[in-house]
Amino acid sequence: MIKLKELLKEKKLRVFDFDDTLVKTKAKVYITTGGKKRVFTPGEYAVYKPNPNDKFDFSEFDGELLEPKQIKPIMKVFNNVVRASGTRKINILTARGNYKPVKKFLADIGFSGIFVITLNSGNPKKKADWIESQIKKGYDDILFFDDSNKNINAVKALGKKYPSIKLNTRLVKYD
Repeated sequence: MIKLKELLKEKKLRVFDFDDTLVKTKAKVYITTGGKKRVFTPGEYAVYKPNPNDKFDFSEFDGELLEPKQIKPIMKVFNNVVRASGTRKINILTARGNYKPVKKFLADIGFSGIFVITLNSGNPKKKADWIESQIKKGYDDILFFDDSNKNINAVKALGKKYPSIKLNTRLVKYD
């Protein structure tokens, strides 16, 4: 039985990826290998295995959101998490390099005050490193939502390193 005093001490962190988790946009990733340029959606890029000679172009993710559309099922979850009683820190953790378009989009749909962390990198280790930095700040109840299996696995691995924290990951998939 968990005592009320222990529950009140928990530091809860809720983390959501943005692209292809909360919102779909028309932004694409361009990958050039050996002079051949290919185009990927964020979902396709999430499962792409990079080659050492790849050159990446994420420029469509730098500016305004291109035709953003909410992904209704996870936005409902996001809304419930934001509106739930109790104390929790809620963040958007994105590979994007510019937080302003994401922050503006969230404010426009009624979610002001949500902190957006931009990593300017699609490397799954960067997301895990950021979450680990929050564990080191004392967060011990963490829930992470992402559409990339690579990101989920990188964050899930923190559970072995920090067995005393409550760390849950949710792979977000759509038909």
